[in-house]
Amino acid sequence: MTTPTPFPTLVFQAALAQDAAAFITVRGQTRQNAVSAERLAEFGITAESWAELMRSGKLPGHACHANGVLAGYCFGDLDTGEIIVLALLPEVEGMGAGKTLLELVMADLRAHGHQRLFLGCSSDPASRSYGFYRHLGWTSTGETDAHGDEVLEFFFKP
Repeated sequence: MTTPTPFPTLVFQAALAQDAAAFITVRGQTRQNAVSAERLAEFGITAESWAELMRSGKLPGHACHANGVLAGYCFGDLDTGEIIVLALLPEVEGMGAGKTLLELVMADLRAHGHQRLFLGCSSDPASRSYGFYRHLGWTSTGETDAHGDEVLEFFFKP
C-alpha cells in the first residue's frame, strides 16, 4: 500500500536578500516559462544584482516555503508598480501559493501609493498564467512588452 504524500505546510514571509541565489534556481525549475540562471545573467540578473535591488528597498518581495523548502516567490518594482516575477515550483501549483504571493506584493505596492499595477503575461490562452491573472481581475492593455508578453493591468478600487 502506498502512503499518500502529505499536504505541504506553506509558510509565507518577506523575501530575504541572502536567498537571491535560491530565487534564481527556482526560476529555472518552474513548469512554464522557466528561465535558466545563464539566460537571466544575459539580462543582467544575477544573485548579486537581485540581492542589491532587494537591499535598496526598490524590489519588495515575498517568498513561500513548503515544508521548509523555497517553493515560490513574487517581486514587484516599487518605483513603477510592475509585478516583476511570480514563480512557483510545480509541486505547489494549485494550492493558493501563487495567489497569496501576488496579493502580498500587490499590497506592498499599494501601500507605497500605486493605484495601478501592471505585468507582462503570456498571450497564449493555453498558458497557466493567462487564466490565472484574468481570474484575479487583471485586464489586457492591448500592448506588449519588450519580451513580447501581453501587458496586463490591475486597478485598486477606492
